[in-house]
Amino acid sequence: MGMSVTISVATEQDAEQIFRLQYLCFQSEAALYGNYRIEALVQSLESVRQEVASDCVFVARLGEEVVGSVRGRISEDGAAHIGKLCVHPRLQGHGIGARLLRAAEGALEQERGATRFRLHTGHRSEGNLRLYRRVGYQAVGTSKGADGVEMIVLEKPAGTYAATA
Repeated sequence: MGMSVTISVATEQDAEQIFRLQYLCFQSEAALYGNYRIEALVQSLESVRQEVASDCVFVARLGEEVVGSVRGRISEDGAAHIGKLCVHPRLQGHGIGARLLRAAEGALEQERGATRFRLHTGHRSEGNLRLYRRVGYQAVGTSKGADGVEMIVLEKPAGTYAATA
């Protein structure tokens, strides 16, 4: 009998596994854009630790291994900004990313008062865009990342997470 993936709030002890997983997962994004300076790849371990301490961070675990993660925080305009969603390459396509999103959205709405959710992804990241659209996000604009990558900004209203995925 195999183990099942569980979703839980990240702890301080998870920071290093999140850091390593993020570095692994965002390699494919970097290759897609020919840009290895994307924020997820240049972020320091200390910065990940700070986010785990202050933001709404969830992990997906397979036994003791962190195999997925997502972070969220309330931005200046009151929207919940969700970012750095990643799932280990060997486990992608099994709904773990959608489960992580749902957990983050629920906590950001219930515990931090989010009225809408916002995220962004690279304009060539078709797999990411499919997931986000499937769970109710709609494109609301574009932006350019600090690394120069063209990003699509997506949003959805709070209260829609329970019906997604």
